[in-house]
Amino acid sequence: MTPSARAAAAIELVAALEEQCFAPEARRRPADAVASDFFRARRFIGGGDRRAVSEAAWGVVRQRLRLDWHLGRIGMVPTPRLLLLAQMLLVEGTARQAAEAVFDGSRYGPPVLDAAERRAAAALAGRALVDPAMSDSARLNLPGWALPALAARFGEALAREAAALEAEAPLDLRANLLRTDRGRAAAALAAEGIAATPTPFSPWGLRLPSRQPITGTAAYKDGLIEVQDEGSQLIALLADARPGMRVADYCAGAAGKTLAMAATMGNRGRITACDTSAARLEGAARRLRRAGVDNAERHLLAPGDRWAKRRAGSFDRVLVDAPCTGTGTWRRNPDARLRTRPEDLAELVAVQHDILAKAAELVRPGGRLIYATCSILPQENEQQMERFLARGPGFAPVPLEGLWRALVPGVPVPCAGPWLALSPAAQGTDGFFCAVLERAA
Repeated sequence: MTPSARAAAAIELVAALEEQCFAPEARRRPADAVASDFFRARRFIGGGDRRAVSEAAWGVVRQRLRLDWHLGRIGMVPTPRLLLLAQMLLVEGTARQAAEAVFDGSRYGPPVLDAAERRAAAALAGRALVDPAMSDSARLNLPGWALPALAARFGEALAREAAALEAEAPLDLRANLLRTDRGRAAAALAAEGIAATPTPFSPWGLRLPSRQPITGTAAYKDGLIEVQDEGSQLIALLADARPGMRVADYCAGAAGKTLAMAATMGNRGRITACDTSAARLEGAARRLRRAGVDNAERHLLAPGDRWAKRRAGSFDRVLVDAPCTGTGTWRRNPDARLRTRPEDLAELVAVQHDILAKAAELVRPGGRLIYATCSILPQENEQQMERFLARGPGFAPVPLEGLWRALVPGVPVPCAGPWLALSPAAQGTDGFFCAVLERAA
């Protein structure tokens, strides 16, 4: 494809994302699902061209708050064409003449810029992406509705955390202890030309500096490794699931933490992966087989289901990886900062509270309830714990420091405070929260 044809495809993809993800009336589908459908319908776009088109569209998504500010500043509505033009001028640093030349009106290229678009190009050329006159939301590239909560969470470190949420995330892997250990997993990857270094906190983790096609490696196909952010690994670590225990992963999803806990259990005992989605549980079954997990079962949670009532008070560990805003994963999912709205937060906080109450009933006396999110918002984390404990359900916090030193001796505690609270800038992981609570014996 010519540069103009790539630009035309990128404009089409930006338009599809706007219509299906970000517009007020949009279905708010995940952007990667929209992009997947987009390229599936255009199989003539080859691999290299696909990467170029994706990078251009994703560049718009990552900087959308700032691009909208610049276009509003010059009195222009942010159309897909203008967003791509602004991306070229402000983010990529393309010269004005070169950027305008991409809109060449060729057979597969975008139509030539009209007079208003050319005036916009002239106004944007040479500007810095971050302008001193910007609102805090645009300057930090964070949605305005989340700013008060994030400022309360990070204080003076907010700007540093905002910058970390824009940076490219590393690729973290977990060595599958059922098949190998971290050293041998690293050696297996090295034999395939992939250099991985140990993660600083997780004793099972390996880190690659950027995304690589791991799923095609023999190490992945043989179940030696799993793709899992270090922060997610630490949640499974703090669950302290041991051989012979009965464990419930109450919101298992694709079973990443189920896999990790099955490994710490040495395939002994019983672990139940629960979810409300049959499709997610089916995907989990494939991962469990590949990893060699044979002490796990799956259960589909459905309205009227009596499974939880029949098993009340019978589990040693119950992990609640609660549905949340996903604010801690914005560096991996930049579209989420545009799709998520304040009403979503309010709904999710209510759902989390309800799930916690139900999951707590499953914990046996002396057992533990582990609550986790991939959010950095206090409403979904510390405040949720305060609300739960205020109900007086017979649970008490297990302080992080003592638990950590018992589980990972010799490794510094990742953060201060009673709970595990991780962020990209402070710990280099995605933003995660984890609280461990013990039920009175």
